[in-house]
Amino acid sequence: MPKSKLSPQEMKESNALAQKVKQLRIANNLTQSDVARELNVSPGFISNVENGRTAMSLRLLIYYAKMTGTTLDMLVGDMTPEYRDDALDNAVLEAIKSLSVAQKEKLLRILEILKE
Repeated sequence: MPKSKLSPQEMKESNALAQKVKQLRIANNLTQSDVARELNVSPGFISNVENGRTAMSLRLLIYYAKMTGTTLDMLVGDMTPEYRDDALDNAVLEAIKSLSVAQKEKLLRILEILKE
């Protein structure tokens, strides 16, 4: 069966996801072999994912997100226009959760200034 061709937008989204997968792996000090072992795939598969030659299944993406301490939304949610706003909102909320009470109070003051 012939492969379906991706639209230019789909190619862009696929490449962006491949780069995000690689960046998360590196940020978590993981090798391709580490990731492959955890996901029960070959290191070559991870290399192909990171180079945009293949894609992870939804199941693998979910495990990968958990493994790298992110959410599926943050991993793929901002790749398509219809999910960008929700993914951005979720990213902001996740970032806020890690702030101290004093930092949250400062952020609230900044947000009030921005609304003016």
